[in-house]
Amino acid sequence: MPEKELTLVGHLAELRKRLIYCLIPFLLTVVFSVPFAKSLLFFLRIPAQGVIEKLAFFSPQEVVLVYFKISLFSGLILSLPVILYQIWGFILPALAEKQKRFALSFISLALLAFLLGCAFGYLFLTPISLKFLLAIAGDELTPVISLSKYLSFVLALVLGCGLVFETPVLIWILTRLKIATPEFLRKKRKYAYALLLIAAAIVTPTTDPFNMCLLALPMILLYEIGIWVSRWN
Repeated sequence: MPEKELTLVGHLAELRKRLIYCLIPFLLTVVFSVPFAKSLLFFLRIPAQGVIEKLAFFSPQEVVLVYFKISLFSGLILSLPVILYQIWGFILPALAEKQKRFALSFISLALLAFLLGCAFGYLFLTPISLKFLLAIAGDELTPVISLSKYLSFVLALVLGCGLVFETPVLIWILTRLKIATPEFLRKKRKYAYALLLIAAAIVTPTTDPFNMCLLALPMILLYEIGIWVSRWN
């Protein structure tokens, strides 16, 4: 049986506590990542090799801001296991006793799904998107791409894909909390697909249909996987 129900104030207090427990390790890992920001920037530039030779910056503080963004990105990745543990702790009272033993599985699968999504965005979606978008300009135009714009483009795709790959985990949580059922998800499939297309358009930093479809297709597949996963008790 689920644990004793909390009042609204109790839920808000619990949420506040969990957010603090997420924020502290996140800030610590951000500070830890600062000395490695330059090396991480080199890593994030790899998908542009052969497509963008050099990146430009147009203000004295731009490089500092870019290194700060990279540190935030690294901090999120490094603190993700703790964040997932706090998410599990927050939803734990709503779960039945037999479902509570899945804590390690939830954290492991959610972390794996996020990292797989980031890898998909970094290794597949980013280089293909760059080649497609820059090829549209042709040989008549010379791209001058700023460091901050490039980083925003890459991080949007990488983090967006990481979040998108959490779809099966999110569906599993919704079904465990009795907010949705596998039958409901199957019946509303066509509406879900439409929402996924909209989400793909929002997540991708460009508005072209090519990139949107590259992300929408995995999202649809993940939705179907989520329906299957949601049947687990």
